[in-house]
Amino acid sequence: MKKLLYIFLVFFSAMLFAQKNSNVKFAVYNNAIGTVSMFDLYKDSIEKATVFKTKAHLPSHLKKFDYLADNGLTEIKFKKNAGFPDSLSLEMLNEQNNLPKDRTVFIEGYPFNDTTTLVYNDMISNIELIDSNGQKNIHISTIRN
Repeated sequence: MKKLLYIFLVFFSAMLFAQKNSNVKFAVYNNAIGTVSMFDLYKDSIEKATVFKTKAHLPSHLKKFDYLADNGLTEIKFKKNAGFPDSLSLEMLNEQNNLPKDRTVFIEGYPFNDTTTLVYNDMISNIELIDSNGQKNIHISTIRN
């Protein structure tokens, strides 16, 4: 009975951590991922923001990010010579936390299996290492309190 309870608790905790945050809306600029709210800091530098409401409406160059389009996906275009945020790869984050470069990273519950994906530093609010089934993964929160 204890074993069954333990298995249930491990499964439940894994499911809890793997929940996608339906409040987060992702945005893409220059092939790197951010959040729509993060780009609010750069309002004056943005030339155009195009919102694609469904995965089916994504243009071919954004299809690789379709797993982030549950709440739509916004493509950002900056004005010429405008400053934009710094980015880093998820594999770099894994290395900084002494994890294998190709270890899946979770951002607001969304799994990023391709760790060569670039993300913007400005979107990262908190980074946690969470042990799930004996494997540590980085979990990134984008919501600022």
